[in-house]
Amino acid sequence: MTGVTLQGAIKRYGEIQVIHGIDLQVEDGEFCVFVGPSGCGKSTLLRMIAGLEETSEGTIRIGARDVTRADPSERGVAMVFQTYALYPHMTVEQNMGFGLKMNGVPKAEVAAKVKSASDILKLDEYLKRKPANLSGGQRQRVAIGRAIVRGPEVFLFDEPLSNLDAELRVEMRVEIARLHKEIGATMIYVTHDQVEAMTLADKIVVLRAGHIEQVGAPLDLYRDPDNRFVAGFIGSPAMNFLKGTVTDGGIAVPALDRDVTVDVRLPAVGTDVILGIRPEHIEVQRGQGGLSADLSEALGGVSYLHLATHTEERIIAEERGDERAREGDIVDISFEQRRAMVFDAATELRIR
Repeated sequence: MTGVTLQGAIKRYGEIQVIHGIDLQVEDGEFCVFVGPSGCGKSTLLRMIAGLEETSEGTIRIGARDVTRADPSERGVAMVFQTYALYPHMTVEQNMGFGLKMNGVPKAEVAAKVKSASDILKLDEYLKRKPANLSGGQRQRVAIGRAIVRGPEVFLFDEPLSNLDAELRVEMRVEIARLHKEIGATMIYVTHDQVEAMTLADKIVVLRAGHIEQVGAPLDLYRDPDNRFVAGFIGSPAMNFLKGTVTDGGIAVPALDRDVTVDVRLPAVGTDVILGIRPEHIEVQRGQGGLSADLSEALGGVSYLHLATHTEERIIAEERGDERAREGDIVDISFEQRRAMVFDAATELRIR
């Protein structure tokens, strides 16, 4: 197996540039996830690595090889798409081995590789079935098995779980994580679902409008985001953001009708800032304050309390335990100052 290196990678469609000078190192055996909102360029970047999109400028290396202008078949990659793209008239076994058969690989070798992939993905009992007789999760496992039998240097996944229902997505996340641990391959995975990114990745690449916003381990991005975009994108429910202005004593936050102190070296008095607080870091005090609870999402072990403010900014607070606020309650909130994050209102960069 081997790593992937992008240096100054640019993609243009005519005069429109959609990928802007990406520099990235994916290490050998690493599970790297590209994440970001729709239209951010994550699938385009993956297809550039696969060779399905031409790279306008820059270089792409797989291991020591410069594959920037190489055909997809020469890159040593295998791609799993959002759609399963299985041949409906072939059995699972035939679908998985078809690529090898077309490349003239001996039958015995094809059978051995299909059997090995089938063992990994627990598909033995389905080998004689056709795709129409499989569930969505089983079909996606066949598509992954088809990639495994090719023995690629790098696996590429383009939103492979987005067509599955919620329960199957969870099951397949576990399957893909187990697969990575078992075969130790370099994997690059595209998703818009930050929960998938957090649970699968060794490294997350957060993209916005064709630029990398931040790269890091999942918990590093969660605990130490560089800017408001990353702070709001990583984490579910998203971080709360409240407008404020730096004062002599801290930050005046109109939504809370008070100044708050934070464990941050603040800029000059009068500077407009954004205060960021994650829902799980908020403590709710019932029967006091000026925040109205207009919705409570009770999910069993945890509830998410949606609070309305007089500034029309919204706050979501996480509550656990037996005593929880209800819809219509008037509450106040508090939080530890070390838990708060502060962002410059103009640049949206983190103030540390």
